[in-house]
Amino acid sequence: MQPRAHSFKTLLDRRFIVAYIVGISSGFPWVLHGSVLTLWLQSEGLSRSAIGYIGVISASYAINWMWAPLVDRLKLPILFHLFGQRRSWILLCQAFLVLFMVGISMSDPGGNLIFVGVCALGIAITSATQDVAIDAYRVMLFRRDEMDEKIPFASAIATAGWWSGYGFIGGAIALSLGGESIGLAWPEVYRAMILFVLLLMVAVMFSPNPLTADEQDHATGGLSKDALLIDPGWLKNTVIDPFAEFFNRTGIKLGLGILIFLFSFRLGEAMLGRMSLVFYVELGFSTEQIAFYQKFFGGFLTVVFSLIGAFINMRFGIIRGMLVGGIAMASSNLLFAAMAKVGPEPWLFMLTLLIDNFTQALATVCAISFISYFSSRVFTGTQFALMTSISNFGRTTLAASSGAIVDGLGGNWAVFFVITAVMVIPALLILVWVGKMLKIYNKEKGEGVT
Repeated sequence: MQPRAHSFKTLLDRRFIVAYIVGISSGFPWVLHGSVLTLWLQSEGLSRSAIGYIGVISASYAINWMWAPLVDRLKLPILFHLFGQRRSWILLCQAFLVLFMVGISMSDPGGNLIFVGVCALGIAITSATQDVAIDAYRVMLFRRDEMDEKIPFASAIATAGWWSGYGFIGGAIALSLGGESIGLAWPEVYRAMILFVLLLMVAVMFSPNPLTADEQDHATGGLSKDALLIDPGWLKNTVIDPFAEFFNRTGIKLGLGILIFLFSFRLGEAMLGRMSLVFYVELGFSTEQIAFYQKFFGGFLTVVFSLIGAFINMRFGIIRGMLVGGIAMASSNLLFAAMAKVGPEPWLFMLTLLIDNFTQALATVCAISFISYFSSRVFTGTQFALMTSISNFGRTTLAASSGAIVDGLGGNWAVFFVITAVMVIPALLILVWVGKMLKIYNKEKGEGVT
């Protein structure tokens, strides 16, 4: 009873509210270049393959480590002094997000698909850049001695926030606006969602700065825009050192094992996710049904399950939690195969989402906790971006071929979903090996990741 009471008391920390808000800011843009764009393109008659391939813009999340050092170290004029290193970058990205939303709302996929793609790419790059600042901001809200106790819950709250932005706050509202009852044109949906981004900007402005001015200088290395021009060592300090520090701290074998695991862990789930909206429409569900079942109901479930996932993570440890989550995640994909055979049955849709959202939440919380633990305090944004980018490369870039795979299978959705379930097996084998390496690492460092 006492540990459980202590866990609930931990959740009363005000910093978790901030983690939730920035989590919303991180998840919401995925609606703009994901769900809304997918349904818009499908309504314009684009093929499954074309919709899948345009999703390659999400590869921005897989390569944001390339410019993450600048987000980590470069001070923005004026904004840095007003909002600090992390919040200044978040606000800058949100401002650019509004500009790209205005651009895409003035375009037409049927007449100028290239311009739509460029605006969607701009949204994805801006969002990927924002994620670097958000991840670093969330980690640095907590002291190093609080990591074991509070990071699992911070990860859960961040996941809950992400799904609130992507699911029942952003996704459900956006899809409902473009649904059969309200019936706004998709460009009008983008314009309506600008107000939501402006509200997020106000929330970020009033969020606390976790560091003093001196601490910010230490964390960023005091790098200003002029340093890029006059300091010949900025490339080493800004780009090379963060990655060298990661491998020096973990060792080459463990470091590579971590990155290979992150690359492969959620590839099958990403393949499924990229085509899920197309599948629901072809199966016979309306836009409003998708908005309610997947976005609102599914998003709400993920928020709740994220907190449950934090307790499971603390109880069983990161490695065992991810092992259980990976097996459950793959198994839940088989329910989508059942949906393909049964048809548009609401009860089966809800059951599938119930199980799928639980397994996704558990896997996400464990992965974020895992990455947070292995990120340094000085190079937080860069190292967090490195590990999440490796994970997102499989989820975004390779997942773009999912539409072509379905087409190659002759539209056999059941076989496609079975394939996505099997894809997790190599990652689980790598996870077992990483777990053994972690035991050696923990003995050498005297720490307790399990």
